[in-house]
Amino acid sequence: MHFDSRTQAALREVGLSTAEIETASDLVVERVQQTAAELESFFADGGQFYADIDLAHSDSEVVALDVEYLDVYTHAADLRGYLRLDGWGVPVEDGRVLSGESETPTLVELTLGPTVHDRVRFAREEDTL
Repeated sequence: MHFDSRTQAALREVGLSTAEIETASDLVVERVQQTAAELESFFADGGQFYADIDLAHSDSEVVALDVEYLDVYTHAADLRGYLRLDGWGVPVEDGRVLSGESETPTLVELTLGPTVHDRVRFAREEDTL
């Protein structure tokens, strides 16, 4: 179970049984795994994406980036991985699908780690941002 002891105690206080808390925990894990699959699918073909990333060498609010791949893994409620861009990369610390069908997301958000330290939205079409 991935809920910490305080969260488990709070869930029991509102009336959930241990079995119900375990079921909720399992559902969270399933959703994180589904999100990871959706995010990898979104970036699967690589190519050009548009992002609202703040880059030192750009004053534009939307930047075109060449993405090579996104590699993510899950552990309980954690989603982590690595986004490889053209010539550089950045650790991924979380992510979510913001719009589109689960099989074909149109807008996603990744929480990027060191060197970026920000949530960044990505889309295939500039107008989507």
